[in-house]
Amino acid sequence: MFAITPGGFSLDGRPLRLLSGALHYFRVLPEQWPHRLRMLRAMGLNTVETYVPWNLHEPRPGEYDFTGIADLDRFLHASREAGLHAIVRPSPYICAEWDNGGLPWWLLADPQVQALRCRDAGYLARVDRWYDRLVPVLVPHQSTQGGNVLMVQVENEYGSFGTDIGYLEHLASGLRSRGIDVPLFTSDGPDDFFLTGGALPGTLATVNFGSRAGKAFASLSRLRPGDPPMCMEFWCGWFDHWGSDHVVRAPQDAAEALAGILDAGASVNVYMAHGGTNFSTWAGANTADPATGEGYLATVTSYDYDAPIDERGGVTEKFHAFRKVLERYADGALPEPEPSAPLLPARRVSLTESLRLFDTLDALAGPEVEAPLPPSFEDLGIGHGLVLYTGRVPGPRQPYPLSVQGLADRAHVYIDGAPAGVLERDATEVVPDVPVPGAGARVELLVESMGRINYGTGLGERKGVRRVLHTQQVLHGWRARAVELGHGTPGRLRWGAGTSGRGPLFLRGYLDVAEPGDAYLSLPGGRKGYVWVNGFCLGRYWVSRGPQRTLYLPWPLLRAGRNEVVVLELDADAGTVPLAVETRDTPELG
Repeated sequence: MFAITPGGFSLDGRPLRLLSGALHYFRVLPEQWPHRLRMLRAMGLNTVETYVPWNLHEPRPGEYDFTGIADLDRFLHASREAGLHAIVRPSPYICAEWDNGGLPWWLLADPQVQALRCRDAGYLARVDRWYDRLVPVLVPHQSTQGGNVLMVQVENEYGSFGTDIGYLEHLASGLRSRGIDVPLFTSDGPDDFFLTGGALPGTLATVNFGSRAGKAFASLSRLRPGDPPMCMEFWCGWFDHWGSDHVVRAPQDAAEALAGILDAGASVNVYMAHGGTNFSTWAGANTADPATGEGYLATVTSYDYDAPIDERGGVTEKFHAFRKVLERYADGALPEPEPSAPLLPARRVSLTESLRLFDTLDALAGPEVEAPLPPSFEDLGIGHGLVLYTGRVPGPRQPYPLSVQGLADRAHVYIDGAPAGVLERDATEVVPDVPVPGAGARVELLVESMGRINYGTGLGERKGVRRVLHTQQVLHGWRARAVELGHGTPGRLRWGAGTSGRGPLFLRGYLDVAEPGDAYLSLPGGRKGYVWVNGFCLGRYWVSRGPQRTLYLPWPLLRAGRNEVVVLELDADAGTVPLAVETRDTPELG
């Protein structure tokens, strides 16, 4: 039996130091899980940790998915087969640079949900329903049931958000009543306000940090003197935002910080041991100021994280540095690291078929909705994608600025069908002068959503547009059509219609391979958009902004022979489009 002791942990009566590494099953394809898990063992770890994102598993109310990349049961079986213990950090909230911190978008459109992450009755009712489905998946994997799950988390970094301890008690009680009998824990920053807001009496408290282990553990000891020291998130790298620099951490600096944790007699979870990829539209966002929610920063598609095991499962200098530290605590010799999948040879794939989005809107979009003010994405029933808002400015009148309030997150503006500019949240939200010489002008805004904020007070934001103004006058009377994007190639595309016209452009080509292999896709000529391979969305690209300029293409998505590649270039009005994609053998992350 796994137990918490005053100085640490024990398993079946023997001391056990948890040497864990984060690997999120939902950021790696299932066929790659065994390799990545064995790589954790080769680095010197004895445990794997994963979050469980609620929004992945319940994409719409009462509709559940535990298949493919969401097959949590299969992942936990694979972790045991790899010889690893497991730590599970389930929903409702996970942060994780994941869209809305793992909370489903549809909560934001539910009139019974008044507030998130607290004892709001409507919110707790949805959490309870989710736990009724999730917890039975976890119960058989507990160490008390013969499985390998040693601990389960209650919420995540709650001290960074709120102080409703009764909410945490509700979650803990819900886990226990549904069959979780292994130790529960919380994880928070080491400062006193984090721990006093997020720790739960009678439950193990752990701390998250990237350096100064002695100071962090001293703070934990002052507030929770009976809890053994554990760093639940040792931040050995970091994530990137579009338009910002690629973040790296020197391998030796990170290894010295890891050694400091272990020299203190503590257990550790390396965050991330292997980061993986924010496929589809799952990448989240942050704000420059988490307290005010101001300054929007969207997270890139890659979640490489400068981790010791890179995005395609390869060893790095940091891997070897960590292995040298961890092998001192290993029971016997460590297994050797395994090679990653072969890389495809470099080649160029012409995108020979094309189709304008506006030419196929009737086939792709949902029903048209009319409203006095622009409805949100959530009101229109979609999580992510595009919404075309159409309104009118009465005239005649002089030129005045057209401004957009509450833009989330980017809009192509058309006046009487002609491109008038691109507006961006927290950047340019005004078209300077829009004349209306006749009886009126048609205004169209094609709005794209980026990731929802996953941390801080900005959590729970809606996507779309709140108001559109011509000078100081609010424009009323809007029609909206939604095109959901992300998890599958948009269907019913009538290829071959040509590239003439306005607006975003779909392009298609075929990648022929003898045998599946890994690759990095580059889009010369591309600016911003999405890529699908054989119907699977690799994620967003934003070549014109960076820092990431290639997308990881995992081998399981390919088949021997012909493979379909579909690109949606959103900025086609700018005059350049990706007429080809290229496979490369190295990533360009910045």
